[in-house]
Amino acid sequence: MDFSLETVALASLVVAFAYIAFGLTGFGSTVIALPLLAQLMPLKFAVPLLMLLDLVATLSFGLRFRKGIRFDEFAWLVPFLLAGMALGLTVLIQVAERPLLAVLGVFVLAYAVYGMARRGAPPRLARAWCAPVGLAGGAFSALFGTGGVLLALYNAGRLRDKAELRATNAAGIMFTSLVRVVLFALAGLLAQDNLLWMAGCLAPAMLAGMLLGNRLHAVVAAATVVRVLYAILIGSGSALLVRAWA
Repeated sequence: MDFSLETVALASLVVAFAYIAFGLTGFGSTVIALPLLAQLMPLKFAVPLLMLLDLVATLSFGLRFRKGIRFDEFAWLVPFLLAGMALGLTVLIQVAERPLLAVLGVFVLAYAVYGMARRGAPPRLARAWCAPVGLAGGAFSALFGTGGVLLALYNAGRLRDKAELRATNAAGIMFTSLVRVVLFALAGLLAQDNLLWMAGCLAPAMLAGMLLGNRLHAVVAAATVVRVLYAILIGSGSALLVRAWA
């Protein structure tokens, strides 16, 4: 699959912006980047592409903040995440691209509308929510790499310490990325032409965005940034639905 220099440049801007948000919040890079990249390249190319970038980013991020990870909370999610990822990979391989674009568009819109409407601190969640959230998070992680936002919502309902929440969110993305590498390799999704080349082209934008986001984390109110991102997600989710149903 060949890409023009214009496509690479636009994709680099998308990735840099998405990873600034990741550096600020510890999650959200894929849910921001994928709807926009899906306008530039096939969805089934963009999903493993962002997975490779996420793996590098979260390994760096997770190792840096590993002392804050709440393994006692995350361990309850693991079996449900694995089951959900097996289901999501099956759907990704077998279902055509247009229905997948529609599902992604609905997911992005629902997440953005929920985020815009929510007020105050996240409600406390019982540990029993690890089952449905883990299954859904695993499925959407394999499908689109967007399951991290569901894990972040669950973690926010379980953890109140900001550093622990940020580190545990990154650990969830790192875990699902590592599992996805194995699953995608077995399914042949990593053997697509120019996938590694494109990942190499976008890696500098990813690293620059993450570095800038980490520096801004201490001085920028993440809540303000997140509300801007929700507005962007509403637009990109709507564009996906138009493309899927056109």
